[in-house]
Amino acid sequence: MNLTTIGIDLAKAVFQVHGADDKGRAVIKKQLKRAQVLPYFANLTPCRIGMEASGSAHYWARKLQALGHNVQLIPPQYVKPFVKRNKNDAADAEAICEAMMRPNMPAVPIKNAEQQAILSVHRARQGFIKARTAQANQIRGLLAEYGLIIPQGISHIPKQVPEIIEDGENDLPGSFRVLIARLVDHLKELDRQVGELETEIQRWHRDNAASQKLAKIPGVGPLTATAMVASIGDARHFKNGRQLAAWLGIVPRQHSTGGKATLLGISKRGDTYLRTLLIHGARAVIRVAERKATADSWIKNLLVRRNKNVAAVALANKNARTIWALLAHDRDYETGYVKAAL
Repeated sequence: MNLTTIGIDLAKAVFQVHGADDKGRAVIKKQLKRAQVLPYFANLTPCRIGMEASGSAHYWARKLQALGHNVQLIPPQYVKPFVKRNKNDAADAEAICEAMMRPNMPAVPIKNAEQQAILSVHRARQGFIKARTAQANQIRGLLAEYGLIIPQGISHIPKQVPEIIEDGENDLPGSFRVLIARLVDHLKELDRQVGELETEIQRWHRDNAASQKLAKIPGVGPLTATAMVASIGDARHFKNGRQLAAWLGIVPRQHSTGGKATLLGISKRGDTYLRTLLIHGARAVIRVAERKATADSWIKNLLVRRNKNVAAVALANKNARTIWALLAHDRDYETGYVKAAL
């Protein structure tokens, strides 16, 4: 059996496997239960294995790599065009196998357990922030029904709501006062959880040399640095900085034909969280540059020609390429760095 390429459709309980030889002919078509996966692949000759970059993909990629296989994670949107006829597990596994045979198929970097752990902290923090905002809005909305308006900003809620609860002249029912007090306590708990997770991210940042290196870039703080280091992994996986910027979705989207290049807004592909961090960091740099006479001339000239939103995305793109250069070439950040002439 000349087995060279395998596509696996991941699942919680039953995995579909499709194997092909070097000419693309099907050699294996079978289902495996979860407990059967590792013993089955341990008995196979090392080959190329492809999976969609979905839930649990990084875990299985690490396990199969430990068995000697060459594992590649493929973005799901690049697998979909290879699905024939109706969608089912067998068709998905076959599509993954076919996508693996394409020489220029993009791949997702495989993350180790430590990278996944710190990214999980980032995701949990983001979830608490969304819940905190929702809780604050609910408190505002409930109080607004009684004609009580609180100024914008979450910080005003824990300051003003206790006074509202204690005020006996606002005609609020006693049960409603108890409810609002409960909601404010929940808001404070969410805020405490966000603070603790940020402390954990800061601790990881202090222990990671690559993250500290990235934090020296203007517009890149500990949050952005830790998220980028954990998400990128080995920066040499990307050919150059432009490829990393495209992976993050901060490059123009193309709609060109007939030799005429048409560039649209940014593509917004890749991880929305990483792109948001980079752009928000760039906005902070631009706000400082507007008030500082000694600001970077590149940013000053850019603000003359473009509006702030375009300038923020351009700076985020530049920072992404700088991040790639620092990680791929193991360099420290230098202000005003100029590439040496060849």
